[in-house]
Amino acid sequence: MDKYELQKLRDLPIEGVAERLGLQVARHKCLCPFHDDHHASMSFSAKRNTYRCWSCGAHGGPIDLVMNYLGKDFREACRWLADENNIILTEYKPKETMPPKPFDASRYEPYFARPWLNCEARHFLYDERRIDPRVVRWCRLTSWKDKQGVPWLQIPYYSREGKLIGIQNRNLVKGGLPRFRFPQGSECGIYNLPVLNRLHPGDELYITEGCSDCWAMLSAGHKAIAIPSATLLSKKDMELLSSFSSSFSSSLTFHMFPDNDQPGERLFLQLQQLLPGLVRHQLPPGCKDFSEYYLSKMRT
Repeated sequence: MDKYELQKLRDLPIEGVAERLGLQVARHKCLCPFHDDHHASMSFSAKRNTYRCWSCGAHGGPIDLVMNYLGKDFREACRWLADENNIILTEYKPKETMPPKPFDASRYEPYFARPWLNCEARHFLYDERRIDPRVVRWCRLTSWKDKQGVPWLQIPYYSREGKLIGIQNRNLVKGGLPRFRFPQGSECGIYNLPVLNRLHPGDELYITEGCSDCWAMLSAGHKAIAIPSATLLSKKDMELLSSFSSSFSSSLTFHMFPDNDQPGERLFLQLQQLLPGLVRHQLPPGCKDFSEYYLSKMRT
């Protein structure tokens, strides 16, 4: 991990990190999890991006909060933050005299030409997530196992022109390993861009957070794209979304089910500035994201 990647983690909004950890933040305060607190003595500074408990003295930034709350060391806390926010961390840093290797699409394209799902991937997609098999085929999801026998779901990212530009590997075994891995040079920004070529005047395009919500939205019969994370919307992604709005003009309406948390609310407001006509849909109580809402409808 280099200093630029480390800075990305330190720049993650401190209140968003707290909410990802399950803390209930209101008016920049919450109950301190590090002592028996009854009066919301922990406060957050958006300007300094830090937290401080005025009772027990606990303080620090996003990485410190994860380390102290989850009992992780520095490296593990960084990995947790990266996984939760879909930030790519390099696992190998080449010598400074060597230019970084570009993403080699030709190495991976054969795997997606004839996708194959192992039993763990089928259980995850069909039993746990109830994803429509047609969506799995459209997204060209495939799977593999590493040398230790750990199963991974392999998620390809394509440009609007259908060019393979990145891969997101999702660990299908909980605990002990990073949740995501990315081949060197992968560009995993906005997901499912080829769907834009199937839009027609008057269509609705849904914007979701993460691949899982996008699969659920597609399975529900809607056209959808996904952004990486509520706390990570890059300048390149914002420019791309703005170009969508301009190119489709008034012939397309954008829709969104924001996650039922503060990061989801902030993301909606951020996207609303880029897409003034963005239509908001409210998730029912008890559903944290569209995937849960989709599953609840499938069960009934």
